[in-house]
Amino acid sequence: MGGMGRSFNGSYAEYALLPTHHVFPVETALIWEEMAAISETYFTEWGSLFQCFRLTKEDKLLVRSVTCALGYVAIQLAKSLGCTVVGTTYRESKMELLKEAGCDECILDDGNLRGKVSGVTKALELIGIKTVKDTMMCMEQGGIVCNTGVLGKVYDWNHFDSIKDIPNGVCLTGFYSNYPITKMMQDIFSFMDAHQLKPLIGATYDFDNVREACIALDEGKVNGKIVVKVGD
Repeated sequence: MGGMGRSFNGSYAEYALLPTHHVFPVETALIWEEMAAISETYFTEWGSLFQCFRLTKEDKLLVRSVTCALGYVAIQLAKSLGCTVVGTTYRESKMELLKEAGCDECILDDGNLRGKVSGVTKALELIGIKTVKDTMMCMEQGGIVCNTGVLGKVYDWNHFDSIKDIPNGVCLTGFYSNYPITKMMQDIFSFMDAHQLKPLIGATYDFDNVREACIALDEGKVNGKIVVKVGD
């Protein structure tokens, strides 16, 4: 996000003063609330799938811990291309959501996927370092794993051995979402319009109810993006 909410004040504010390079002109058929749901989430998934993976319709994509905002977007974008998508969750109560979201295969994740999935050519790792070794062991030769999320809350890979820890013939990459550019943002909106896609909004709140929006975010009970609407 280029430092928004960290280097620059303004998170959950009606107005924010930011450098001009944080603002991108875009053309889209989406309405304001839908545009608000694109932002960093779609940028992160777009970069992971199309810059890091160069995803094509022939790929079989594994999305590890799919029941989060990033996971839902990954399914939407991948299925719009015609990919086969395998989704995992560690909550049995979320299994039905995986099917509703469009996953072709749904797996209850106990931390060990090796031997439970086959034919995977691309894998989006949203848990992070905690499970990335196991994810790499599930890949076909020439497969690519993109470490994009840190839901596992493990941030440092101690004693990482790039020769022993990465299986032969498997590639490991990652996507860092701190440097958006105008062209990539417009590419995202153009793709959404061309495929007649809408962002996955779980709940919308008026600005006067921003407190309730934050509570919903902290509790993790909303499936999809939370949008706060300012004005009419």
